[in-house]
Amino acid sequence: MTRPILVIGATGQVGHELMIRGKGTPPALVGVSHRELDIRDKAKVRSTLEGVAPAAVINVAAYTAVDKAETERALAFAVNRDGPANLANVCSALTLPLLHVSTDYVFDGQKRDAYEETDHASPLGAYGASKFEGEEAVRARLESHVILRTSWVFSGRGTNFVKTILRASATRRELRVVDDQRGCPTPASAVAKALLAIAAQAMHGPVAWGTYHFCGAPPTSWCGFAQAIVEAAAGPRAGRIMVTPIATAEYPTPARRPSNSVMSCAKIAAAFGISQPSWAASLPSIVAELLAEGSAE
Repeated sequence: MTRPILVIGATGQVGHELMIRGKGTPPALVGVSHRELDIRDKAKVRSTLEGVAPAAVINVAAYTAVDKAETERALAFAVNRDGPANLANVCSALTLPLLHVSTDYVFDGQKRDAYEETDHASPLGAYGASKFEGEEAVRARLESHVILRTSWVFSGRGTNFVKTILRASATRRELRVVDDQRGCPTPASAVAKALLAIAAQAMHGPVAWGTYHFCGAPPTSWCGFAQAIVEAAAGPRAGRIMVTPIATAEYPTPARRPSNSVMSCAKIAAAFGISQPSWAASLPSIVAELLAEGSAE
């Protein structure tokens, strides 16, 4: 009997998509939420992994409140650095591969071109720093790991930019959105699909362990993304919402964001045959889902 894949953080955006894709097709996915497993708890991590006895572990649990992290540094580092360290230690002891999700915010945005996996990490804020230290903790403790950096994740679940824009457009005629920060929106469903493809290869033999970038295409700005969201909503909102580009300086936030967090995905394509998804192709169905549910109001 094939051992399952353990998904940690199963109720978040990517975790939810993982569990949907794991239904009915082997290997089975066993999902645990934050309430069921706090990765800061070393003993609980050990007992959970021993109890499930998975063939591989996928960690999508994280502290993701970018601005709050500036005042909740201890919590951000406990979840994003110490939690992955606990997982890597146990996976090493049990000889299990670990797939761990990280972020584009490990970069400072000063590079003009797309970031490669070998580029120097220099986070601007506590969130990015905590995620990078989590990466380093995994690298130091476990050889059989894949760190997957992704960006601007969106879906019909959880807190994300698509929901924010839809809610704002329901009550405002003009949306002023930052246009000098560029990155790559990524459907949570595509991240889940990529993780499962990597896990499947890892379960059947050694793979090229290490750090990979995976994000949607093509690059855009937050303003460009917002415009696409408004256009996808169409219906009664079509034509009455103006999306106005502004500079970062006009919209100050507690945490600094990189002006460029576009990442090259050539390495993951070469190693695993995984290509970049079109975020624009996924956007209309997600917007329609949110509007139908009323969860964007």
